[in-house]
Amino acid sequence: MSARGDGLLFVLSEPGGVPLDEFHHWYDTEHAPARLRVPGIHGGHRFRAADDRSPGWLAVYPLDLAALDSPEYAVARVRSPYEQTVVDRLAVLDRRVYARIDDPGDTDDLAPGACPLLLTVGLTSTDPASLDAWYSGEHVPMLRHVPGWRRTVRYRLVEGAGPDRLAVHELDDRAAFDSPEYARAVSTPWREAVMRTISARERRLFTHHRTLG
Repeated sequence: MSARGDGLLFVLSEPGGVPLDEFHHWYDTEHAPARLRVPGIHGGHRFRAADDRSPGWLAVYPLDLAALDSPEYAVARVRSPYEQTVVDRLAVLDRRVYARIDDPGDTDDLAPGACPLLLTVGLTSTDPASLDAWYSGEHVPMLRHVPGWRRTVRYRLVEGAGPDRLAVHELDDRAAFDSPEYARAVSTPWREAVMRTISARERRLFTHHRTLG
């Protein structure tokens, strides 16, 4: 498989003292375009929280991990005076970098797309090998049978603060959670055993806001 898209830049944010209109204008006209000009960053999407929790906004950028070590990315991270005033007023700017974990049957397109609903599940386990084995051996195969479940792509944390593993699930709508197929996928003995090893969990639900670029 090509190295294209072997990573994900995952950024949670909360406007705080920045008016929402200004927050969107800054992100869409200054912050995101600077990153999209970097070779090896292959686009991006913004999502808004659908679970009434904070941080309320998520941006994801599929990328080649090597792009983050490039001089172009170093330039993109230099803040303009105006951008610094925005960042200083944000309540949250939580930046994480993930590397993809390949599972059988995953597609080559590694980026969360313009799906209606995005479920992100971050987990830290005292036995990460068992967690990975459960995902690839049972959980993801069962989720593929859930009506409206588009796909699942998994990552491991390489930079930033957050759970060690991240599963990004793309769905058509919330009805997937009410299906018997989903109920079976989250109630197996294997899952129960794996959940006993979990020391940190972060489950978030988002709806698509806009495609960047």
